[in-house]
Amino acid sequence: MSFFKKLFNTVSEPKEEKVLPWQALTDVNQLNEIEKRSESKTQLVFKHSTRCGISRMVMNQFVSMYDADSNADLYYLDLLNFRDVSNEVGYKFQVMHQSPQLLVIRNGATVAHASHGAINELDLNRFL
Repeated sequence: MSFFKKLFNTVSEPKEEKVLPWQALTDVNQLNEIEKRSESKTQLVFKHSTRCGISRMVMNQFVSMYDADSNADLYYLDLLNFRDVSNEVGYKFQVMHQSPQLLVIRNGATVAHASHGAINELDLNRFL
């Protein structure tokens, strides 16, 4: 094999992507279930804008850092396709809308929330 063929014909293993146990948040009725479940288990809601590069970057960082063995339910909200759900999240859990945004819900209330880069600085272990 020639030098250039060796140099440019490298075969690399595909990188295995980490998959989180997301539950799609697509209906406002799910918010009552999240509130109820938060009485015994931390509920996390990740609001994501599928058209925003910053939101995608923050979500990728969150996925890579998140401990999938955490004792929390994890919800994914595509706020562009489910705007009514996103609006209701703000009303029900008393947070101003931002994107991307992570809400930590315990005992029926938001105990922490963060947006943009601050999402990945939030110490979730304090709430689990």
